[in-house]
Amino acid sequence: MKIHALAIATALALCSCAQEETTVQPLKVNGTQLCYADGTPAVFRGVSFGWHNLWPRFYNAGAVKTLKEDWHAPILRAAIGADSHANADNPGCHDGYMGETDFAMEHLYAVIDGAIENGCYVIVDWHSHVLHQEEAKAFFSQVATKYKGVPNVIYELFNEPVCQSFEDSRSYDDLGNPEAMAAYWAKLKAYAEDVISVITSIDDSEPLILMGCPSWDQRIDLPATNPVEYSNLMYTVHFYAATHKQYLRDASAAAIAAGTPVFISECAGCEASGDGPLDMEEWQAWSSWAKENGVSMMTWSISDKKETCSMFTPEAGSEGPWADEVIKEWGKIVKDWLIAE
Repeated sequence: MKIHALAIATALALCSCAQEETTVQPLKVNGTQLCYADGTPAVFRGVSFGWHNLWPRFYNAGAVKTLKEDWHAPILRAAIGADSHANADNPGCHDGYMGETDFAMEHLYAVIDGAIENGCYVIVDWHSHVLHQEEAKAFFSQVATKYKGVPNVIYELFNEPVCQSFEDSRSYDDLGNPEAMAAYWAKLKAYAEDVISVITSIDDSEPLILMGCPSWDQRIDLPATNPVEYSNLMYTVHFYAATHKQYLRDASAAAIAAGTPVFISECAGCEASGDGPLDMEEWQAWSSWAKENGVSMMTWSISDKKETCSMFTPEAGSEGPWADEVIKEWGKIVKDWLIAE
């Protein structure tokens, strides 16, 4: 009887430890700083999966477990493609959420459930360059309903808005027009507040929400002067170090000084195309700047495309663990960067 009682107590203790290891705190924005619920600053280094419809094979619990345990990533990003990218360069590509909704949600849920099991945060990224308001509301309604009150889940409402002329005709005519860009941000602000109202009508825990800004998340100055009406929100900046240099760090610093919470939800060391040479001097400058300013960074991407920012060769398994020979140069840099933190 005593042995039986001891065995039960030991089992309960082990369960308690396992539960403690996989529990995460809610995240709250305090001024411009992201914090845990206990008030201590939360500054993350993490990694993003590539588009789910291009690289669905990596969207599984095994990959999440490997990234958490072997790569030491406390936060991941699931890039759920809204649009179709089927073309000659992407044979066999699945449609986006709007064309294959069940396929998108199946792969998203696999990553979210894996993150919850492994004690990771996970950014649910509506990955598009075009505003799809009603479809985004339906998407986030599904996620919020399934994961209401789960502190692991972070909502990213719009990956990379571009500009109004891109929305209308896929041109970039108004990128240099201050009035047009301000008007576009006003439209995005209304979009964000509409989608946030859908999420918070379901989940009243005030979840952390991220929102992109115009010009591929470069115009962080626009929300600085006309912020979204929601307290637990941060604005995303994206950089590719060989293209986006000191000027964007300066703009981000100015936005923070003006009271704007900044979160780098996508970045890499190469050019903005996703290809070209790595600029390690600028990458280090960005990494140091983010650490000094308490800004989180998510690197791009878990994929096997033939380009610089893609971290794996096609020979890499879908779940890991991954041997060095299937991790490309950028992937090795990111892995070492994560482990060093």
